Amino acid sequence: MKIREIREMSTDEIIKRIQEEELNLVDLRFSHQLKQLTNTAKLKLVRKDIARMKTVLSERQKDAKTLLNKNGVTE
Repeated sequence: MKIREIREMSTDEIIKRIQEEELNLVDLRFSHQLKQLTNTAKLKLVRKDIARMKTVLSERQKDAKTLLNKNGVTE
């Protein structure tokens, strides 16, 4: 998944997708341990996709926090 595609998603969609991908990662790891996974590169791709989505979420949280601070609202 490209970073551009992730940025087009809403925050709720990203959170839902992270949960789905984490479950998928668990299944892939299990298959890998049982020697049933033929394409082991999928593990790396799923981990990187999760990291990209979490990065976009943290960027959005940081932007929202900065916006609040600029408007004079403190936590």
